[in-house]
Amino acid sequence: MIVPARCVQAAIDIRGDSDYLYEEVRDSLSQADLAVGTLNATISDYPPHTGCVPTYVLVGGSENADALARAGFDLMSVATNHIKNCGLTNCGDRAFFDTLDNLRRVGIHPVGAGKDLAEAMLPVVVEVNGVRFGFVSLGQIEPRAFATDDSPGIAVLNEENLRTAIAAARRVSDVVIVLPHWGPEEVSMPNWSQRQLARLAVAAGADLVVGNHTHVVQALEEIDGVMVFYGLGNFVFDQDWARDHQQGVILNVLFTGKRFMSYELIPTHVDGDGRVHLADAEEAAEVLARIAEASRSLP
Repeated sequence: MIVPARCVQAAIDIRGDSDYLYEEVRDSLSQADLAVGTLNATISDYPPHTGCVPTYVLVGGSENADALARAGFDLMSVATNHIKNCGLTNCGDRAFFDTLDNLRRVGIHPVGAGKDLAEAMLPVVVEVNGVRFGFVSLGQIEPRAFATDDSPGIAVLNEENLRTAIAAARRVSDVVIVLPHWGPEEVSMPNWSQRQLARLAVAAGADLVVGNHTHVVQALEEIDGVMVFYGLGNFVFDQDWARDHQQGVILNVLFTGKRFMSYELIPTHVDGDGRVHLADAEEAAEVLARIAEASRSLP
């Protein structure tokens, strides 16, 4: 999960540069035919930056969109709980729309948000080597971020919407990838709701499910031949008060044509200023062992 806000944005402001965040993982990202991330902050120059202080208001400057593009990202899940943050200013939905506009400005496709629920539910289809990959993203965490029939926000994650979104993607895609923003923070085990929604997604036609929100790595499992990754942990954030919150994984997935072939988890470590590294051998083993243990513990 990518959160270029708070202490991360404060460090960017001091440096006058946001590219440092991704310097050490750029090669890993650029090797992908399609690089996908999850953004859980607004990217706008309208609200003031909060500085490096404890706050749940997560806002970053527009330069973060440029840094994401230069790092190699092609698509960003934005059905997240902080995507409508605007600080102490009363800007309505301005920062929200700025975020979508800034991503599009640099060539990154946002998925999971829009001017109303119908738009937020639309799949984003990207063709790679003749294969149409359809992405849908829905979130369940923050009702104030939810889109409605006549107000902007994120696609709302519930059973009916999930089925509808996957069906829409299935009609225009060869491969359907679901990016849910779900689950309680700070736990490595998915809860009952996550697992039920994962099963529903697979039954509805998803070819891959990759979740986020929990700030720590979570279990993975295979459901009827479809891989489900419940949470990839933090990628860029300032939560350096707990070691497991500084850890995450880059998920490499290999498709041959329309067929899922294999995956690889590449552990990462993020500093308090947001700079993300590939984890050293010892920490990588620790992260992978935690995922394996959580996965074995699934009932």
